Amino acid sequence: MKPVISREAEGDCVYFTVRWSRLTLADKYRIVTGVPSVAGIYELYSMDEKKKLNLFHVASVWFGGLRNELRARTDPELEQDPVRRRILEERDCYYRYSLIENSDDMADILFFFDRTYFPGNEPRFQPSGRYVHIHVKELSDDKIVTI
Repeated sequence: MKPVISREAEGDCVYFTVRWSRLTLADKYRIVTGVPSVAGIYELYSMDEKKKLNLFHVASVWFGGLRNELRARTDPELEQDPVRRRILEERDCYYRYSLIENSDDMADILFFFDRTYFPGNEPRFQPSGRYVHIHVKELSDDKIVTI
């Protein structure tokens, strides 16, 4: 399954299907040789001592592409955020991504994920304003579906 996002709009509703790449242990060589340098969204997970995956970061990238962003966000020496840096130093990190080249679609998907993953928190992302109702379905070969 190719990790791409598709969209179907119907009136004021939009339906996205996010096909995720395989969840992969963060390693700079794997990222540099295996992740495309194009626009997309990605998620970062850490593995705790009970072998449970914990989502700790979700974002999009436009300029520089997924390869550069994942390389920077999974290396504790390059990560600027102190909380994420500590996670990267103390735990194994995994990533997955999906390709998308429409910035408005990225905004809608990240808005949906932000409201779903972190309900009650101050919103970090704003929707594009094109739709009243945003629906997202995830497909993952790893059977990891977070919504």
